[in-house]
Amino acid sequence: MSSIRAVLFDAYGTLLDIHSAVARHATRLGPDAAAISALWRSRQLEYSWVHSTTATYADFWRLTERALDHALAAHRLTDVTLRADLLDAFRRLDAFAGAADVLRTLRARGLRTGVLSNGTAQMLADALAGNGLIEALDAVLSVDPLRCYKPDPRVYRLGCDRFGEPPERIAFVSANPWDAFGAQRFGFRVFWLNRSGAAPEYGLAQHATILPELATLPDLLR
Repeated sequence: MSSIRAVLFDAYGTLLDIHSAVARHATRLGPDAAAISALWRSRQLEYSWVHSTTATYADFWRLTERALDHALAAHRLTDVTLRADLLDAFRRLDAFAGAADVLRTLRARGLRTGVLSNGTAQMLADALAGNGLIEALDAVLSVDPLRCYKPDPRVYRLGCDRFGEPPERIAFVSANPWDAFGAQRFGFRVFWLNRSGAAPEYGLAQHATILPELATLPDLLR
């Protein structure tokens, strides 16, 4: 593992808790809060894949808004103030516990760190700065200039271009199995963060290192 020179992280779901936006307003949303959050996230990702595949790019913030509108409509919620509050909360998602410590530990060991995300530059600036993560990152890379989304291999190439390293010298960490698969196919050394203990898919049990929690990563990169 000594050949690894840089570590790239997915943002949403990996460093940032995507369900924390709904959690802040769970009382207002009622008993369907968890289902609304899950639908919001699933449509956000689905829209990114559809727009990327059909070459009809819309940035991730617009997709986030549209996905929330669908989730609220599906649950017959029409409160415009609640919608605005949920979107504001999504801009300021909570980081997972220990995420900043892991980034600092890796940098202290001489590894460069970065985020490679579907989010726009402004979305990432708002979320990462608000959680104190930005100071522990050497690079924050958005798909926006490419006008396509993960798992398009052009996205993962951004990491190589930024760090000036071939794929095999870059570790990639994601809690999203489809993202981990895309990164593995590109050639990164992949770590799938499987906090929930979900059944492996995409051959990740054979082709990636599975992490039960983010805190275990630094020891695997010694």
